[in-house]
Amino acid sequence: MISATPPFRADHVGSFLRPEALKQARARRANGEITVAELKEVEDREIAALIRKQEEIGLAVTTDGEFRRSWWQFDFLGMLDGVELFEADQGIQFQGVKTRPIGTRINGRIGFSNHPFLEHFKFLKAHTRVTPKMTIPSPTVLHFRLEPGSVDKGVYPHRDDIFQDLSQAYRDAVQAFYNAGCRYLQFDDTALAYLCSKEEMAKARARGVKTESVVRDYADVINAALAGKPKDMVITTHVCRGNFRSTWIASGGYEPIAEVLFGGTDFDGYFLEYDSERAGGFEPLRFVPKGPKQVVLGLITSKSGTLENKDEIKRRIDEAATYVPLDQCCLSPQCGFASTEEGNTLTEQQQWAKMREVIEIAREVWGK
Repeated sequence: MISATPPFRADHVGSFLRPEALKQARARRANGEITVAELKEVEDREIAALIRKQEEIGLAVTTDGEFRRSWWQFDFLGMLDGVELFEADQGIQFQGVKTRPIGTRINGRIGFSNHPFLEHFKFLKAHTRVTPKMTIPSPTVLHFRLEPGSVDKGVYPHRDDIFQDLSQAYRDAVQAFYNAGCRYLQFDDTALAYLCSKEEMAKARARGVKTESVVRDYADVINAALAGKPKDMVITTHVCRGNFRSTWIASGGYEPIAEVLFGGTDFDGYFLEYDSERAGGFEPLRFVPKGPKQVVLGLITSKSGTLENKDEIKRRIDEAATYVPLDQCCLSPQCGFASTEEGNTLTEQQQWAKMREVIEIAREVWGK
């Protein structure tokens, strides 16, 4: 049967392609041609239209498409207390393409206060008739990408010394979003996925990450962030190997982190990439405990506009169900359609065809 609570049988990660009107408005704002207030008017209008579209095609969950952001992660992290963004020497290297050069520095005690994303959520909640979902980067993302020398030693002598304040900041964020009416929150996490890659682990070791203990360390940070979570609030995570202009960073199955991720973190659900061989097989799902936790199978790719064969997707769902009960499974695209404002290489029409296919398959597998 169709799930009445999140994550839903037909769900999605969160970001959508930016419409042309929004792209133009952001460009005009960057050139000083319009004011912040005028940009917000365009954002409000386009987000309201996006919400209606999600509802019209039959989704039980809506997001704001991350339309007010340039990046899925930096906009949020850069607005935490004690964190600043700066122009880095180089961008993040994906397969054949780099992002714009940006990095994070810790120059004060990390905290969460007066964060603009709270107002972003309130707008979403006020304009939807279904369940609104808020997406934010996982606390692990801030720590994983820190370059040597990017933490003020007068504040935190070692990079790992940020863990306690980082968890507290996220506990405060969880409560603040709850107070704003949020009952469905998602931590987007590339760091955990990169721990499945030998190449990315080597790079992390060079940055100063204690790779021998990082999986457990990150589980502890996450669980401390979730400590005291209200019982009627669902918090999931999305584990991603990179998503920028339809490219990626890492490859490797979930096996190196599966036991800790599924059995040792207090999330209510897991959005997992499963659209290519880069994610490995379904065998790691054997570590998902029987019970209320949900696994959202990301079997529909957001990296191209080509529709998947529905029968093949159903076969893959059946295969996953040999390791975790079908009633604990849901379906979604493997990632968002626009993790950054540049977006992936498909059209809006193809994007919505993908989402309709998710809904159709979910209804055929789990019922109406």
